[in-house]
Amino acid sequence: MKFHVVIPARFAAERLPGKPLVKIAGRALVERVYERAAGSGAADVAVATDDDRIAAACRDFGASVVMTPAELASGTDRVAAVAVAHGWHEDEIVVNVQGDEPLMPPALIDAAAALLEEDTEAGIGTLAAPLEEAEFTDPAAVKVVCDRRGRALYFSRAPIPASRSGAWPTPRLRHIGLYAYRVATLARLAALPPCPLEMTERLEQLRALWNGIAIAVAVVDAAPPGGVDTPADVERVERLIAAGAS
Repeated sequence: MKFHVVIPARFAAERLPGKPLVKIAGRALVERVYERAAGSGAADVAVATDDDRIAAACRDFGASVVMTPAELASGTDRVAAVAVAHGWHEDEIVVNVQGDEPLMPPALIDAAAALLEEDTEAGIGTLAAPLEEAEFTDPAAVKVVCDRRGRALYFSRAPIPASRSGAWPTPRLRHIGLYAYRVATLARLAALPPCPLEMTERLEQLRALWNGIAIAVAVVDAAPPGGVDTPADVERVERLIAAGAS
């Protein structure tokens, strides 16, 4: 199975400015993410950025870099711009690996891409894991509910599915923010305006559901360790690396 990986990386971050270049156990965050992606089965891995400092750092450790316009609103838009720059065919698969996930297991990247090989009618593939009890009411833990075919019905920060009886006929699932796209779907999404549900929940994947794009979901045993958004996250990830996190 052939697929590409793109890592969007922007310098501006409200809680951790210059985040891609922040050192994690002595190496830049973006370098650690790149190494995880390079360990997958991807045919190639590129970093998409609009910042010369990030581009220079990436080239120093041997990464392929694509400069994207500064005005692009999201990581999805940057991935779409890379697909255009490389002239990838509309049927090819590209995985968006977020630039703040230094402990993303390469096997999960492969699993997301494989979904689009298995479900030929889906435009997007993503992952979910069983939800911990404490996460059910946490708005930072995005929940997903799927149909019998394993396709997403809805994503929410709210506790879903609700149970009036207290019984749970289906597993409660936490969404893992890793996406595989067909290039044609990626181009379509980048051209579509935000939808009301997306703006309400602040979840970009709802734009796809709103517009009838099928999202295939694979359930994995566990979610990867959380990403890096704050200085406290840096310390947490460094402790995991020191403890031998893989």
